[in-house]
Amino acid sequence: MTLKPPKDIATMAELRQQIDQIDRKLIALLATRQSHVDRAAELKPGEGMVARIETRVSEVLDRVAQSAQEAGFDPDLARGMWSQMIEAMIAREERVIGTGEE
Repeated sequence: MTLKPPKDIATMAELRQQIDQIDRKLIALLATRQSHVDRAAELKPGEGMVARIETRVSEVLDRVAQSAQEAGFDPDLARGMWSQMIEAMIAREERVIGTGEE
């Protein structure tokens, strides 16, 4: 099913169907992102990196906020959502490679 612009949707049933389709696509993209983070947890130790790299976290959050702004999405909401996701992904990496603290 191809997504219609919201203004072209006449019923709540059709709107909900499209929202559900968008959710499935978002989950698929997030699963792909998670697999990349899992690979990062394999590569970082060999490159002398720890799971949490604050400069990288800041760069990603700034980039996400800018992209959100450009796309017409609330940049503060995007930053908050990504911040939560990043923290969960860092915790995932730390379970594999540790925190880097002794």
